[in-house]
Amino acid sequence: MAMVRITDTTFRDAHQSLIATRMRTRDMLPIAEEMDEVGFFSMEVWGGATFDVCIRYLNEDPWERLRALRSRIKKTPLQMLLRGQNLVGYRHYPDDIVRKFVEKAFDNGIEIFRIFDALNDIRNMEVSIKTAKRLGAHVQGTICYTISPVHTIESFIEMAKELVDLGSDSICIKDMAGLISPAEASKLIKSLKKEVNVPVDLHSHCTSGMAPLSYYSACEAGVDILDTAFSPFAYGTSQPPLEPFVAALAGTPYDTGLDLELCTNLKEYFLGLREKYEGLINPVSERIDTNVILYQIPGGMLSNLVSQLKEQNRLDRYKDVLKEVPRVRAELGYPPLVTPTSQIVGIQAVLNVLNGRYKTVTKEVREYVNGFYGRPPGKIDEKVREIVSDEDPITCRPADLLEPQYEVAREELERMHLLRKEEDILTYALYPAVAIKFLSGEIEEEPIPRKHTTETFEAEFGVEVDGEIYQVRILPAGMDIRKEGKQAKTEIEGGIPAPMQGMIVKLTVSVGSEVDEGDVICVLEAMKMQNDVHATRKGTVKEILVKEGDTVMQGDILMIIE
Repeated sequence: MAMVRITDTTFRDAHQSLIATRMRTRDMLPIAEEMDEVGFFSMEVWGGATFDVCIRYLNEDPWERLRALRSRIKKTPLQMLLRGQNLVGYRHYPDDIVRKFVEKAFDNGIEIFRIFDALNDIRNMEVSIKTAKRLGAHVQGTICYTISPVHTIESFIEMAKELVDLGSDSICIKDMAGLISPAEASKLIKSLKKEVNVPVDLHSHCTSGMAPLSYYSACEAGVDILDTAFSPFAYGTSQPPLEPFVAALAGTPYDTGLDLELCTNLKEYFLGLREKYEGLINPVSERIDTNVILYQIPGGMLSNLVSQLKEQNRLDRYKDVLKEVPRVRAELGYPPLVTPTSQIVGIQAVLNVLNGRYKTVTKEVREYVNGFYGRPPGKIDEKVREIVSDEDPITCRPADLLEPQYEVAREELERMHLLRKEEDILTYALYPAVAIKFLSGEIEEEPIPRKHTTETFEAEFGVEVDGEIYQVRILPAGMDIRKEGKQAKTEIEGGIPAPMQGMIVKLTVSVGSEVDEGDVICVLEAMKMQNDVHATRKGTVKEILVKEGDTVMQGDILMIIE
């Protein structure tokens, strides 16, 4: 029996990390049956950003992807990454939605649920864990690994014990920023193996360059499962590579038992795919970046900060922002930097540097301080708490305050004549604005960019934001970027401009509404965060130039208030 089992991440985390989750289902299916023969512990094929990207950019139904893979992969358990009460979205959903989602994921082929919470708040993991257990699925209770004064080996062990008490069948150490050193991996895994009687999985990224060393150290410490990807989609901000590990561990007590020749043959297919998607690979995501160790900032978050500063023409403040991130993180009680807390901390750090410390506070930071994301790992700085909020934080589990939503979502979809199967209700409940466009057939599959686009009249760049690559086109002055001839209006008397590029997810006023300065007039989703857009003057809404679901560029006029 092999000593170390392998979870393959090629169809989920690997392409999420390197090509912004853009691998198409039609590129997965031809190789799926052969991958099923390798003998992996599991294949991670779903969850994380796959759900969002399928409906937003690929015009693919994520449920169909899961069923298609299940029909070809018969021996290897299929695994998904689930963000606890956030499921595959960026906010907390009511318990009825969480239960239904886990049930449907299980019905469609998921056998292993890797469940985590960004704050390591187990209360946010309970409903999904209990539901998966009731169905007879394998639950992999997950610890978000990070480094801070409040994150100790002892605190991780306590969490692991609680996860096992809740019924976890295995424990995953999720090192999303590639921070775990060989010595720490050894210490943590030895302690876990002593204290809990379930298999332990180490998941890391090669961002800092340490992951392959830490994996070997984990083997020596008794790890049971390692996460790797086929080498064309490994390294960089992705996982360590499969084939070198199969070769390196062969004939040792940690032998994976996998056939190196078979793995190497399958690699050829992925080399071809990598060429197909070459235009999406950002060179930044392939470089080793030890800044991640100094500032604890995952690779995708670094490029997010760069794009934010470029937008404001303040790239000269980049170093200041890098120093500000750990400071904000400490003041907010050391949240692990993983979706959505990485964006919450990062965007506040940018605002602090540009506008003065906590002069501008995002809605998310206010909600975080008020307990709506869960219990912060450490104590929130009292001075910051006073500036950010004058309310007492909630002490209950955030989802306790949410009303059931499943039947409401069903009725709304039926009213719009968009309900074809039960899974559509969940798609809509999770991503209302995008789901309507997807279910009504309005989404077009985006093209795969060619490597080095050299059009004479325009240039195209990929800007990576937290592992998501946004294609940014630079056009000559005066050229209209909108389809249907929509003018990107600027400088209109009474016009309220979009503060950044994003999608309008909610309009909170209508024509004729009376507004005061500072009132929220709409909500803009940008970089996975929902941002309130405020009226800059008192008056009456004369004209609304956008509708829910529209994508807007920075500076586009959203509405006119007179």
